[in-house]
Amino acid sequence: MTDALRPGQTIGILGGGQLGRMLAMAAARLGLKVHIYEPGANPPAGEVAYSVTTAPYDDAAALTAFADSVDVVTYEFENVPAAALDLIEARVPIRPNRQALATSQDRLAEKTFLNDIGLATAPYASLNTEAELAQALASVGMPSILKTRRLGYDGKGQARITDRHDAPAALAAMDGADAILEGFIDFDREVSVIAARGLDDTIACFEPGENIHKDGILDTTRVPADISAATRERAFGIAGTILTALDYVGVIGVEMFVSGDEIIINEFAPRVHNSGHWTEAGAVIDQFEQHIRAIAGWPLVDPLRHSDVEMTNLIGDDINQIQAIAQETGAKIHLYGKAEARRGRKMGHVTRILGPASDR
Repeated sequence: MTDALRPGQTIGILGGGQLGRMLAMAAARLGLKVHIYEPGANPPAGEVAYSVTTAPYDDAAALTAFADSVDVVTYEFENVPAAALDLIEARVPIRPNRQALATSQDRLAEKTFLNDIGLATAPYASLNTEAELAQALASVGMPSILKTRRLGYDGKGQARITDRHDAPAALAAMDGADAILEGFIDFDREVSVIAARGLDDTIACFEPGENIHKDGILDTTRVPADISAATRERAFGIAGTILTALDYVGVIGVEMFVSGDEIIINEFAPRVHNSGHWTEAGAVIDQFEQHIRAIAGWPLVDPLRHSDVEMTNLIGDDINQIQAIAQETGAKIHLYGKAEARRGRKMGHVTRILGPASDR
């Protein structure tokens, strides 16, 4: 096992958004420094980081200097160009690894990987043309969802097809990008498991959270999820299977559909995850510190839940409710330091403690 990072050593983070911000705060609690690499000026993570490099991902000199200044590199979002990662990886370890990142960047590669390791997904077909879309609709069925294979998130790059009349507009919405058609899953509930794997192969899973989306964006996560103990254990096993197959180090977020006794994988994110923010108020360790521990070679913590909680995203003008929320007992507020509230923009979240941990 690689020697653990010592207090005073530095973690590099690609991306300077709210996830990078929360990772930097967790690292600081452990005495570790964080260097943010972010193309945009004045990123939220920059307010709490030891240092920040503001440069595009094609700036080889800036990337080299960044890599040489840190002891390990992680990332807060998936869409980092491969060439930038090539340059960094030649100089310093990247955790989670490149296989995890490459698999998650392409929805077709992700679905293929999940099926290859024996996990169920929605039916799917890749396509580029109108004729291929017609063939895909015949095999996958309707209703279905057409998605770009890359770059989509929070409902972006997606179009629902309920009948064949929707197909031309849906394909046009892909704007020429490689696409994948996914069958619609009639599920009872969506859950996600936040799990971690360390350098010593230890795996630790947080309890599944039950997610509600609005307009394609996560609205709330409630823990515990309304699922059976058997389903919970199977969800843990699925997360562990993915982590092991990828030889993963760090925290992962795995989104799953529960339909009766069946679990169908929606997708995974090779990073800390919005649906894991509840861990700040509901568990003995939060997902951010667990990720820092994993990539730094520190021991993982058994993430026991001590409270029932509900995390709600503050999106756009929701930020205007903050003074009213601040008067609530048991409401833990976390704002992201973003100056401008826009429609669909995540400005922060609040986690409400509902009571001591209970079973369902």
